[in-house]
This record gives sequence, structure tokens and C-alpha cells, in this order.
Amino acid sequence: MSDLTVVGIGADGWDGLAPIARAEIAEAEVLMGSARQLALVPDGKAEQVAWPSPLSESLPGLLQAHRGRRICVLASGDPTFHGIGTTLTRLLGADAVKVIPHPSSVSLACARLGWPQDQVQVISLVGHPLELVHSHIQPGRRLVVLSWGAHTPAEVAEALTDRGYGGSRFTVLEQLGSSDERVRTTKAAEWAGEVDALNVIGIECENGPVLSTAPGLPDSAYESDGQLTKREVRAVTLSRLAPVPGQLLWDVGGGAGSIAIEWSRHHPSCRAVAIERDPERAERLERNAATLGVVVRTVVGKAPEALAELESPDAVFVGGGATAPGMIETCWEALKPGGRLVVNGVTLETEALIARWYAELGGDLVRLDVQRASPVGGMTGWRPAMPVTIWSLTK
Repeated sequence: MSDLTVVGIGADGWDGLAPIARAEIAEAEVLMGSARQLALVPDGKAEQVAWPSPLSESLPGLLQAHRGRRICVLASGDPTFHGIGTTLTRLLGADAVKVIPHPSSVSLACARLGWPQDQVQVISLVGHPLELVHSHIQPGRRLVVLSWGAHTPAEVAEALTDRGYGGSRFTVLEQLGSSDERVRTTKAAEWAGEVDALNVIGIECENGPVLSTAPGLPDSAYESDGQLTKREVRAVTLSRLAPVPGQLLWDVGGGAGSIAIEWSRHHPSCRAVAIERDPERAERLERNAATLGVVVRTVVGKAPEALAELESPDAVFVGGGATAPGMIETCWEALKPGGRLVVNGVTLETEALIARWYAELGGDLVRLDVQRASPVGGMTGWRPAMPVTIWSLTK
């Protein structure tokens, strides 16, 4: 592979580049970047190649077409912070890519706002759904949102207001580092105005409704037709599944999606696939995921057949259909070493199946009996829910 250098460049363009970055651009045979980035540097000997769309599908072929030539790629700010530097390193290997960083938009935003970078939550909406902000909207949190264009601030402000955080301090920072830089602060509910496409949002969340990332959200947080793992059972179940950043969960018999959703809310890098045979429930599950700020991949189909082509999981939850022929065997075989299997049962048939597997493989077996206070005439008594048997096992 040819020598490839990635140069971070800000809105201040050529004037803001260090001598080493300018030298790499000047000596390049091929200069790649967005049309906006290419316009920031003076014309030179290099052939200029503007990124096609979609870039992710075109990038390998584009690099191959210029193999053997000295390539310099322009990137916004710090190329390895939500940037193309990470993509190129993954494609070519760290030894084949030289990165010259520039201050990121987050660094510049925190400098303008007087915020310590290590105490802010960064959320990128570039190529990602707006709903990702929801799990981070918590009282007292400072958020820096990387916008996906001029439309993003209004959408984020509306999302904050809808969640009861309309009084949050809302700052839009445009063209950071350039002579056209502009910083405007208002309350989220009062935000209005035209915005440059190159913008970042700083948010100081006021006190508002709390939706914790801890397992066991209120049942009312979910739209459901009754197929919902209840709050207390959900908390115990997730403690057995043991969410770990970067790992993948299969939620078999997804229902309202509460297990997959709360697994994903544990950390932004947690991933989940929910398998649900009912298309209407699958659509409801996706709505719940969006409302609660995560992305859950939904597979409409009947397990275990629908599991055949899925990526091997780090954890599997079987909340429905455990008695289907081959279900437990398929899930257990698919698990990675160290993976966790959790099966919940409320029927005698499922309990019998669980008992048989427990006798064969061991693990941990508990029966959870929850009672809730309920009116009894003019007084209060305990109303029991159906007991749930929970079998968990580590491979």
C-alpha cells in the first residue's frame, strides 16, 4: 500500500495548520477529502479527489485505484475522534496510516464553554438517529452533540423540550476556529434561528424526569401489549446477563424489547439483536428502542430458525419460546466462550424444561415472587404477580 497520511484540518483552514501538516499536503500526489475541505487548501501539484457518496462503500476501491501514489486525506479536526482516521486505520492497519491531528470540534467547544473535556458526554449524530441523545439527557449532565447539519440544533432542542428539559442551557457553536465563528446561547425551549451546517451543540441539562441507565426502568416507560418482562424481574435478569461494553446480546422472543433496550442503555457500545416473530410487536419494539435512545436490531422470525445467520452472541436471553424444539441447544451452541445464557419461565412446561437443563448443565436457578401493594376495599393488601423461574449459566 502507498504511504497514506491523514491531516486534520479545522474551519480556519490552511492558516491553522502546523508546518508538518502543510508539508504533507504540499508533497502529496493525491489529495482526498470533502469538497469543503479541499477548498480550504491552496491548489498544488496533487490530484484532488472529492469524496463520493456513500463514502463507506466506495473507500476501498478508491484507495486501490490510487495504489502506489502518495496519498494525503483531509479530515475534520482530530481524524481519530469520530473521524475517517479510524476508518482508514481499520482498513489498512495502524502501520500504514500516519495521522496528524488538529484540535477537534469538541476541544474547541469545551474551550469556548469553559468545560473540562473529561466531564462531558460526547454524542455524534453524524449518520446516527436523533434518538441516541435520549439516554444521555439526565439532570446536571453536560453534553456535546456533533451535528449532522443545519437541521440538527432545532431537532435536539425539540427532543429536550419533549423530555421535560426545555429549560436546559442550550449553546450552538458554528464554524469553530474560523473568522466566521459564532456562539449563541439560549434555553432549549426558546431556540430558533438559521444555523451554519458546520456546528456543534453544548447542553447543560437542567433538573427533569429521570430515566436511569440502571436496569429496571418503570414498566410505564414501555409501550406494550402485555408481553413485557416486568421491572423487578428485568433487573434480576439483566444482572445475570451481565452487560459488558462492546458485547452483543440476543433477546429471543423480544416482546416489548425491554431486555434488549436496557442491555443497550448500559453503555453506548453495547449491541443487541431482538428476535420477534410477530411483526406488530417488532414494530412496537423498535418504537420503544427509539423512545429510550438506543438502536436495537430487530429480526422478524421464529426462533430457533431465525438465529441461524446471526453473529455469535456474548449473552442470550430467552424470554419466550424456550420450549420450541432445539431452542436451548441452538442458543447454547451459538454462545461465545464466557457467554451468559439466561432463560425465564412462568409456565409449568417451561419450568420443567429449565429443571432438566439445570440438572444436566448446572448454573444458577432462582424463583422470583413479587407482590405489589394494591387497594383492598378501603385498605391496602399485597397482590402477587406470577412467579418467574430464572435459570442462568456461563459457558
